Amino acid sequence: MASAGSLLFPVKFSSIVCSGTKSFPGSSGNNSTPISVSFSTQRLAVSTTEDQAPAAKKKISEQRNFKKSVEEEESVHTTSFPWEERNWFYAELDEVDRIEERQTSVKDYLEQAKDLIRSDGGPPRWFSPLECGSRLNDSPLLLFLPGIDGVGLGLVKHHQKLGKIFDIWCLHIPVEDRTSFVELVKLVERTIRSEHDRSPNRPIYLVGENIGACLALSVAALNPNIDLVLILANPATSFSKSQLQFLTPLLEVMPESVQLSLPYMLSLVTGDSLNMIKASFEKGLPLQMVGQLTRGLDELSSYLPVLTDILPRETLIWKVQMLRSASAFANSRLHAVKAETLILCSEKDLLLPSKEEGERLYQILPNSRIRNFEDSGHFILLEYETDLVTIIKGAIFYRRSKKPDYVSDFLPPTPTEFKKILKSNEWINVAASPVMFSTLDDGKIVRSLAGIPSEGPVLYVGYHMLLGLELAPLVSQLLIERNILARGIAHPMMFMKVNKGSLPEFSHFESMRIMGAVPVSGMNFYKLFSSKSHVLLYPGGMREALHRKGEEYKLFWPEQSEFVRMAARFGAKIIPFGVVGEDDIGELFFDYEDQMKIPYLKAQIEELTNQVAKLRSDATGEIANQHVHLPGILPKLPGRFYYYFGKPIETEGRKKELRDREKSHQLYLHVKSEVERCIAYLKEKREKDPYRNLLPRLVYQATHGFTSEVPTFEI
Repeated sequence: MASAGSLLFPVKFSSIVCSGTKSFPGSSGNNSTPISVSFSTQRLAVSTTEDQAPAAKKKISEQRNFKKSVEEEESVHTTSFPWEERNWFYAELDEVDRIEERQTSVKDYLEQAKDLIRSDGGPPRWFSPLECGSRLNDSPLLLFLPGIDGVGLGLVKHHQKLGKIFDIWCLHIPVEDRTSFVELVKLVERTIRSEHDRSPNRPIYLVGENIGACLALSVAALNPNIDLVLILANPATSFSKSQLQFLTPLLEVMPESVQLSLPYMLSLVTGDSLNMIKASFEKGLPLQMVGQLTRGLDELSSYLPVLTDILPRETLIWKVQMLRSASAFANSRLHAVKAETLILCSEKDLLLPSKEEGERLYQILPNSRIRNFEDSGHFILLEYETDLVTIIKGAIFYRRSKKPDYVSDFLPPTPTEFKKILKSNEWINVAASPVMFSTLDDGKIVRSLAGIPSEGPVLYVGYHMLLGLELAPLVSQLLIERNILARGIAHPMMFMKVNKGSLPEFSHFESMRIMGAVPVSGMNFYKLFSSKSHVLLYPGGMREALHRKGEEYKLFWPEQSEFVRMAARFGAKIIPFGVVGEDDIGELFFDYEDQMKIPYLKAQIEELTNQVAKLRSDATGEIANQHVHLPGILPKLPGRFYYYFGKPIETEGRKKELRDREKSHQLYLHVKSEVERCIAYLKEKREKDPYRNLLPRLVYQATHGFTSEVPTFEI
């Protein structure tokens, strides 16, 4: 087998479910005696007493009805994509709405924190956000470990989406509580051990920010036999390198009348708004929008007393001291952490040197991934641009059992996610103006994807253009026009940890993973066909996508058939397709052969190739030459991309027949010849396209509108 290529209004949190009828094991020193949690305010609590239950149920019902439209838009349960009817992808978000939404998470956090930080004399305890709602079957448990604030609302903007795929518990540490870090470790340990005993095959997620990340690392180190998945946001393991270590002495000598913590926390929380104002001026946005931002900053300033209440002087001194001990405790045990770990690093963190620390942890932790955020501050989980569910999906970090299953655990992209991916690749659509043809059952060629079967399983087998440039338009158009999500069979390189600076960052392939790409393997092929998926396969793999000079449109397929019998086993339709246009957008001038003549580059290529998983190690000929390198390409005035999908080849009812190696090989050669025929057809026809070049297309769109479909050659 081969691989696909290498491109590619918030609902207010108004209630909290506390442990009355539902207990949280491990919340007290005695596991057999669960702690009952209640909060003093009715607005922020769902009481479990009998006389108040009807009112609570009514409130829950009203809230769920209010969320209905949002859940329909962002649902991860759906496996279909009814987006074509809405034409949502042609509409742009209003910038003022984006500004208001960006502020909402911080304001919600501060508004809800006013109720949670009221002293009740209780110890640290777990709570489950009510707005999480219903979730998928067998959803894993997610424990949120808060940062220095201890409130437990750090995921407030993510509760709805996370609640669809996780069972969420949040740790709340009261303001006046003085539980030591070691005791917090024991509390979390009791919880995970209890939940692991109850569901041993279900992973437990620990999401922690700053000091909470130290807590997650410590618990993982002490419990290597429990299946834990860590998500660390700006971990405080770098405390010794931060300016925070000098804060305690300053606070101790400052008079009480000087509220040093207040302006410091204000700068951290409102930094995002200040950055937005700066960006607005740089982008030349209307003054109305800048004014909206300024008003938002004024509104946040009204919450200054809340910030002071969250971290009063004595509490802040205690928390900074705890940061010191937490960092030392976690760092001394990093060698014992074996859990899957996703590190989220902000490059503009004013509190901790998070970018450098993330790189350090990435090198130390053997089973880790890293995701850098260039424009984010310390409180990354409250920022508008941060979508934790999307991050988890893009990192392939969601699973409901001990081993990841790329098919059963797959969460389809939401419309919002797809729109972002589409926007990030719009330059290809603008520059190459893709034209797509398909073949109807009667053999007629049409300019549309009407010839593509709606029902799976379907196997698309085609030619890989240079660098896989054809992938984004192909997958996007299938989804937009036909509501079909094509699951690409991809190179394992897109899913593996690599050394810093040698290969593209793990996040480089995030969009492909969100769109459903899976690592090449016989088992993944089997599961995709079993689920009646539409599967995208390039038998030429990396050798085809990284071809040499003069090899444009040349197929590099294995001599032995690889997919025919698997397709026949499930009665999958095989659709051969061809793509041309790479030579219209760039000229290959520095290829593999040129680079191998330079000793330094030769050593680099060999090092890169040795890092990635070896495919077709038993193959012979050029297809076995899967060396990893980046060719030198000179851009041209952009031409046009053309796609042609041939008539589907039926394998239904041919399972026994195609078990014969000779007959399956004949069909394999037939598919290959059809791909070559599609390429030859497009190469000939494009010569008659009056809009093949960029200038005629721009003139046409300027006359007819830039969203109009540009004509092409006659079929």
